[in-house]
Amino acid sequence: MSEETKNTSEVQEEEILTSPDTESAAEEETAEQNTEETAENAQQNEPAGEENEETAQESSEDGQETKTKTSFFGKKKKEKDKFEQQIEDLTDRLKRSMAEFDNFRKRTEKEKASMYIIGAKEIVEKILPVVDNFERGLAQAPEGDAFADGMKMIYKQLLTTLDDLGVKPIEAVGQEFDPNFHNAVMHVEDESVGDNIIVEELQKGYTYKDFVVRHSMVKVAN
Repeated sequence: MSEETKNTSEVQEEEILTSPDTESAAEEETAEQNTEETAENAQQNEPAGEENEETAQESSEDGQETKTKTSFFGKKKKEKDKFEQQIEDLTDRLKRSMAEFDNFRKRTEKEKASMYIIGAKEIVEKILPVVDNFERGLAQAPEGDAFADGMKMIYKQLLTTLDDLGVKPIEAVGQEFDPNFHNAVMHVEDESVGDNIIVEELQKGYTYKDFVVRHSMVKVAN
């Protein structure tokens, strides 16, 4: 082969190697290799991504559960505080009601006792004139008279009954004058006794359970 022919062949081979088609093929081959490598890397990274996703999901669930528990116990605490406050209020109202009822009971008992005393005093006041008449009649009765002795027994029985009921005679003669128990209707000069000393009882006075039913009508010296 001649030297010109040889040179021509080499030039054609170089053109073939450097032609655009050849370059495109090389680029396509390189792109395919890169695509395969990316797919492999994606497959390798896929489990890690799934693990991260599962971890994130678990963390979210834990957070929600913690939040739910906190909300639950917080609600329970508020309800407990509310119930305790209601219990305190009801206890206070109960104590107040019991105190008011106790005061009402004491006041009612006192009123009943006062009404009873007032009623009893009225009855005793009406009986006392009968006692006075007994005393006047017995003072005029002759000694040794059987009828008079019978009346004396009835009179003593009446005084005993009044004494059992709380009706007591007021002491007067020889006592110092006391306006709370005595009613002075006369004054006399008597050097043998001291000032404001009762020398005579004109009408007997009585008390009922420490209340004066009738004052004694007395004569006071000096």
